[in-house]
Amino acid sequence: MANQNLTITMITKESLRVLHNNLVYTKGVDRQYSNEFAKTGAKIGSTVNVRMPNTYYVRTGKTVAIQDNSETYVPVTLTTQYGVDFNFSSAELSLDIDAFSTRYITPAMARLSSQIDFDGLALAKKVYNNVGVPGSPPGTSGGSGIAISTCPEVYLNAGMLMDNSATPRDNLRSMIINPRAQAKSITGLSGLFQDSNRLAEQYRNGVMGQALGFEFGMDQNVNTLTCGTRAATAAINGAGQTGATLSVSGLGASATVKAGEKFSIASVNSVNPENQQDTGLSAQFTVLSDATANASGVASLSISPSITVIGSTVSNGTVTAGPANGAVVTWIGTASTTYPMNLAYHRDFCTLATCDLPLPRDAEFAAREVYDGISMRFVSGYDINNDNFIYRIDVLAGWAVLRPAQACVVWG
Repeated sequence: MANQNLTITMITKESLRVLHNNLVYTKGVDRQYSNEFAKTGAKIGSTVNVRMPNTYYVRTGKTVAIQDNSETYVPVTLTTQYGVDFNFSSAELSLDIDAFSTRYITPAMARLSSQIDFDGLALAKKVYNNVGVPGSPPGTSGGSGIAISTCPEVYLNAGMLMDNSATPRDNLRSMIINPRAQAKSITGLSGLFQDSNRLAEQYRNGVMGQALGFEFGMDQNVNTLTCGTRAATAAINGAGQTGATLSVSGLGASATVKAGEKFSIASVNSVNPENQQDTGLSAQFTVLSDATANASGVASLSISPSITVIGSTVSNGTVTAGPANGAVVTWIGTASTTYPMNLAYHRDFCTLATCDLPLPRDAEFAAREVYDGISMRFVSGYDINNDNFIYRIDVLAGWAVLRPAQACVVWG
């Protein structure tokens, strides 16, 4: 029987299916679809409200203390309109959907999924937990403590820091590593992937399997960080500093600090957010925006987490003690050097929010589908001079961090 011409709806559904299958990092994060703009249409710069995961506290004693299920929301700006555009002749619409998918949809969705993953992995700059040795990919030898790169210790250390940050152990943790880290780690990890149902797909689409409490995947879109020109160590500039801004001296005249750089402060330890106990490990911080020191080598840094000292009146402390004036600030990594940021994360670490783009009035040549939290629009136009159909695929989306403590950079 002759093939029927493919419809725009068939092509849209197949495109969204292939896009979803090609995503590696994004599959493991929270994805929320908002239809609040479905009738009026959305555009870059629109804001949607993303639901935060619920949290509860524990009572003591026999008296019931009912907690309201008061859901909170985080505004997420839709910053990017992802798109892929191509054309083909009317004769090619007679292909069956499998052949059409192989020839056109699959390569287009491979590029689109790669860009979405790349942008999502850029959120590693906002993560302060970090393990491993910058410049030594996971699986190699070297280091000690949490600055160890041997396999599988480095991955266990990442899980430990996430445990200390009260990240749930609910089979929703993922570990995304770049190709070099996979090549170095595979020997040390291969014996841990024992699920016979998963071995056949161990390397399909970058998925390696479950081990050490993580769903491992390889993604070439792991971001890199190039450190600024700051000195290897600096010092706290002034006592009593708290909050999300920190004055630091000893950086060097006009030296730069880049967003995503990590550091620790002498005699400042991290705190478990649930029981407010000292973890026994140095608190780790990340810089949220680029900064340049003045002529005296002093700069004001925007940091995460915010410095909040535990105490009798503080229920959400982040550190055991405030930084003392002159306390040594130790940077992770060498100045002006580039390092990959492999990422361990829980699903609730961040979110990808999408919403509907408006459809043209002539719905015969446009379709929109939603699958697993991702909204995609497919629009076609006809070039009468060349008998070609021009197609554009669009996904309007925005990334946002929900709980930065529920992730950990694994240096490469």
